[in-house]
Amino acid sequence: MPRNPPLAALILGAAGLIPFPGLSALVILGQSLFGVAPRPLLAAYGAVIASFLGGLRWGAAAASPEGRGADYAVSVVPSLIAWAALFAPGPWDLRALGALVLAWGLVDQDLPRRGLVPAWLGRLRLALSGVAGLALLAAGFLGAA
Repeated sequence: MPRNPPLAALILGAAGLIPFPGLSALVILGQSLFGVAPRPLLAAYGAVIASFLGGLRWGAAAASPEGRGADYAVSVVPSLIAWAALFAPGPWDLRALGALVLAWGLVDQDLPRRGLVPAWLGRLRLALSGVAGLALLAAGFLGAA
């Protein structure tokens, strides 16, 4: 397995982060985005990304010779928590999503240790989850409910 992330993974991972600090800043500043409130946009994007993170584990389980049922079961947890967070009142929606994204970056660190994904993916996941999770938490704690 390659030791360093492919350039496409770095570029697309960084591009996927753009809505987090951008929308978070708008929430904190109390500004709209072309007349649209940024809080629901940020919450929805956070929920979509959380579901994507669960999909990474599902894919790793599917590619594994063992295909452990526990990995499949754990992979649906982010989607379920994210969906529930969308029903939470502000600021708890963004706080829950931020905590979920941060925590899932740590939860997924068992995947490279078990050899199910390359080591670079574990490192990249920590960085991406850190930025996304902190942006969600910042908006959840510093933005207007």
